[in-house]
Order: sequence, then structure tokens, then C-alpha cells
Amino acid sequence: MPVRNEAAVLPQLFVALERLERVGIAPRLCVLLDSCDDASLALVRDYAANASMPVIVEEVAAPDANAGRARHRAMMLGDRSLDGGGVLLTTDADSIPSRDWLQTIAAGLRQADVVAGKVVRTVTRSNPLLDRLEAYYDALHALRRSLDPVDWEGKPTHHYASGANLGLRVASYRSLGGFEPLANGEDGRLVDDAARAGLRVRRDATCVVHTSDRRLGRVAHGLAGTLRTLDRDGEAIDVADPRDAAWQYRGHGIARLAFATADFASLAVAVGLTIDHLVGVARDCPNAEAFAMRVVPTPPGGMRRVSLAIAEAKLAAITAGRRAA
Repeated sequence: MPVRNEAAVLPQLFVALERLERVGIAPRLCVLLDSCDDASLALVRDYAANASMPVIVEEVAAPDANAGRARHRAMMLGDRSLDGGGVLLTTDADSIPSRDWLQTIAAGLRQADVVAGKVVRTVTRSNPLLDRLEAYYDALHALRRSLDPVDWEGKPTHHYASGANLGLRVASYRSLGGFEPLANGEDGRLVDDAARAGLRVRRDATCVVHTSDRRLGRVAHGLAGTLRTLDRDGEAIDVADPRDAAWQYRGHGIARLAFATADFASLAVAVGLTIDHLVGVARDCPNAEAFAMRVVPTPPGGMRRVSLAIAEAKLAAITAGRRAA
């Protein structure tokens, strides 16, 4: 867990960690204090002195906030503490894992290589537009799994990946090279890289972490920044056109079948690539997941953006059409 000046919220996190169900699991907490100049270190030390689990602490000083760099350092602290084996989980200091957090991630990792749990905002200031956005992208992901089903997906599922609720084995994290030093979006990049490498990503809505809906965060474009933008801009937001997303999802489903049967003719027609090209890509892929994620291009017209209202209407029409078919 990376921490940057989180003294105000650490006590509630420590209470939640003590309440975690641990049957069959022996957790340890690894805290990376990233350039803290508040009381975070003192709070962590006080907790470590009485915690029911080992607490490993490391301090670093950096000139600027970088979410990816800090999260990677925290993960590597966990890697060293596990001596190369076991499972790494990551969350944020302003988050509250549910009591069964360890158990649901462990169960998910028996079916997949990466578990991206659901993050639920603690609502202190309502934002109906963000509620709509989340509902839209959850519905879009449901369409994805209707068009491109995989047996490791969570039931129920959700649409995104967040460093506030993510788990994977040490070996998987090492194979991916870890979180990139990005100012934001390091979590989504890691999960995308995992799928392209052929790792099975399970988006599991039964694995829940509650997180703050604060408007002042620790990185420039994290959830806090998104909330500020939505508060300010309102309906000016636009989103992925569901027609283009659906085109890709269908392609992914066709690509999985093509990889399994080594028959690439239908896929070549569907995605506009030659059979020779598809065979070449397949040769470099360890499994159908990697092939599907790597070979399906953007739609012929590109990935368009439309207003949320238009996207909701188009997605509803696509879903209704599939139900009627």
C-alpha cells in the first residue's frame, strides 16, 4: 500500500484490516511511505506495534507525486517480504476493504491470474453523473461478456480495474514488469498488459473495497480529479461509442474460436486482416486470450466518442436487439 500524507484516513483503514477474515490466510501489510511530511509514519508505527499481522514499512523521498512509481515500490516491498512466492494485493490508504476481501481475492485467483475487485465510493457528496457513467460502463462490460464469454469472469462482474482493489500472484506481477511509473492510470495499464500477455483477468464484483469520494486527492488525474471535473462540467462528458466497442468484442469472440481451431478464415473477414498476418500473430501468442487481445484492431471508423445520453440509448438498443434475436 502506497501512502502519501494520509494521516487523516489511516486509522479507519487499520480498523478495517484488523477485521479481515483470515481463515487459511496469513497476511502481512507492506506500507510504502512516499515523501510523507505529516503524521503518517507515526500512525503506521503505532499500528505496527499492536497489529495482529506483520507490518513492513519503507520510506522514500521523491520530488513529485507519481502513483505508478509509488505503487510499484510498495509491490516490490511485498515481493521481498514474500521471498518470491505468494500473492500481492494492493489498495489505497483512503480505502476500506470489506471483511471478506482476502477470501474473495483468494477464491478469484483459483480461477484466474489477476483479480480486479469492485471499488464502491463512500458517498459524502452525490454525483448522479458519475453514477450514470459507472452504470453505463458496467452495462457495456456485460455486453462484452455476452459477445465474448470467458469462463474465468466474475459473476457478478464490473467494468474496470483499480489499484484500490487488485490482486495477483508474485510470479504474474514479475512477468508483467510491474506498475509503470505513470502519474495516473498505472492500474489500468497493468491489467491491459496482463490480458495481452495471456493472463486471465477476473473482474469480480463480489470482491469489494469502499473508497473515499474526496475531491482533493494525491494524484492529478485520479478519482478525485474525475469527480471535480464532473462537478464542474456536468453533461459535457463523452464516452466510448458502444457500437465500436461491440465490434471489438465480437472480434475477440471470433478470435478465440479461430485460435482454438487454427481456422482463421472467418476472423480474417471479420477484422479485415490477412490470414497470413493472423497466423503470424497466433504463432507468438501463448493462448487464445493473448491472441484475442493482440489481434483485433480498432474498428474501421476508429473508436468514436459520443455524449453519455447518446451512448446510453445506443447501448440499450444493442442489448434489446440481442435479447430479441
